[in-house]
Amino acid sequence: MKEAKNGKTQIITGPSQRELKEHGSYQFPFLVSYERLSGYESGSFLWHWHREIELTLITKGNMIYQINDRQFCMKENDALFGNSSTLHSAHMADGKDCAYISVTFAPRLLYGYEGSLIQNKYTDPFLRPSALAAVHFDGSQIWHNDFVEGLRQIIKEDEEKQPFYEVKIQEFLLHLWLILLKHGLSEGTDGEEKGATHSLAAKHSMDEKNYERIRQMLSYIQENYAQKLELEEISHHVHICKSECCRIFKSYMKESLFDYLLKYRIEQSLPDVLAEKDTLTEIALRVGFTDSNYYSKVFRRIKGCSPREYRRRYHER
Repeated sequence: MKEAKNGKTQIITGPSQRELKEHGSYQFPFLVSYERLSGYESGSFLWHWHREIELTLITKGNMIYQINDRQFCMKENDALFGNSSTLHSAHMADGKDCAYISVTFAPRLLYGYEGSLIQNKYTDPFLRPSALAAVHFDGSQIWHNDFVEGLRQIIKEDEEKQPFYEVKIQEFLLHLWLILLKHGLSEGTDGEEKGATHSLAAKHSMDEKNYERIRQMLSYIQENYAQKLELEEISHHVHICKSECCRIFKSYMKESLFDYLLKYRIEQSLPDVLAEKDTLTEIALRVGFTDSNYYSKVFRRIKGCSPREYRRRYHER
């Protein structure tokens, strides 16, 4: 993340929307972060991904969390498992702030070394985004409570940093993974392991291909949003026709490609809106709109107020 001109944080991503933030160190690839959605521009973070597994615990408020094509309404004390390399985003529920703790770690903390039996048998088969993207722990099942309690123990060990805390953290991570293997992750792969169908494996392969296409679309938008963008350019970038490009994006992301482009442009304009240094016309042109009237219309539709009202509300906080 980086701090914007207005003190808000933003997730920094590379060309494929992969988050560039370092999650711990090479020696111990593990990180606990204490976050609030109000710390991000407009109270949300946009689509991104990383190879680390992410565990999220809601400590206050509610949030709408989306992972790949699934959406979760999370409340206080809920937790969420987000698989490696999944696309994810989140925003406030009902416009109210949400505090949460994020635990991210590299899968190798589970399996130790490349080619190990643990990796080949118990981690790699379950790390595909198409196998199972996420698990929501909302207390509806007894084993959910066991998982959330284990997650709290990990956070506690990291906070207190008593002797051997790294060993204890790794022990708890393995404990949580075992819970997932027993109750959650196996749901996405049992059919394959039993050789039940070839169609399931084919669907997984197509899902992985389509999510890679979506990452490329997001990357192209990130790099070119300030220019005039045509659907033909984006579809050509991912080597598919225009209709298929729109269908794939809408099917997986639950919003149209054009709506995402507009939303991304508005989000990129927020620091300049709050800085009050440029006119609305200058801001609109800088983020890819053709005029300030259309920019203001889209801004109101997405944010529920005009750019000037947004600026006023921010400074009145």
